[in-house]
Amino acid sequence: MTVSLHDADRLLAAAEAAADVAGCVIRPFFRMGVAADDKSDESPVTIADRTAERAMRAVLAERLPEHAVLGEEFGLERDGGRYCWVIDPVDGTRAFLTGRPIFGTLIALLEDGVPVLGVIDQPVTGERWIGVRGRPTRYESRHEPRWGGVPGTRRCGAIGLAELSCTSPEMIAGAPTPHWAALSRQVKRVTWGGDCYAYGLLALGQIDVIAECTMKIWDWAALVPVVEGAGGRVTDWHGQALHAGSDGTVLAVGDPALLGVASSLLTTGG
Repeated sequence: MTVSLHDADRLLAAAEAAADVAGCVIRPFFRMGVAADDKSDESPVTIADRTAERAMRAVLAERLPEHAVLGEEFGLERDGGRYCWVIDPVDGTRAFLTGRPIFGTLIALLEDGVPVLGVIDQPVTGERWIGVRGRPTRYESRHEPRWGGVPGTRRCGAIGLAELSCTSPEMIAGAPTPHWAALSRQVKRVTWGGDCYAYGLLALGQIDVIAECTMKIWDWAALVPVVEGAGGRVTDWHGQALHAGSDGTVLAVGDPALLGVASSLLTTGG
């Protein structure tokens, strides 16, 4: 981040305020049987998604009116500057709808298109991951303070020892290559589910590899500073940095040594 330390702290305070207000909106709807509408891509959206995004936009507009905001539900507002907030109020709406506390609120700040700040907030469990470029990722747990502090990804010397995660098998149906199975055959174990929460677990050293696709910028922008500030890497399946024009694939590894072999398996099958 090229801004001063003071400005970085000011930007982080705005991000956390947006996460706080989103949590206040979302928690009352959790496990209350809210109805969902299907969007054009057949993904569900609820009153919690829409109301939380409006509240987040209001916080960011009041604190940083010169910054652009891009949200999953209401698109782009105030385009044109170096800074753009990218927000997803409920990443994992299917989990939210079925009462699973493995969804999250995502908040990212892009500087000239590059993610420099990211927050993953789980408003029900009281967990929050905070990533700022150039700083170690910070993890907070309101209900279990002993877990808080500076997390770290774990070292994993071989792909055969790795825990692999993906949100759903259906997601892989939209992959640009047919080789996800090649990666899954090489790892120790595959688990399904998690959305953004899985990336928080990777930052805590619980998961080693996540390989997903059909991801939009609001799905991945906040994840990059969090994972990389904890010692991992986040790229596309080819091992290239993510950007607005990326192909929707996301590969996250806790141990950077796994990046090459995981990328090769995903793109060529070997």
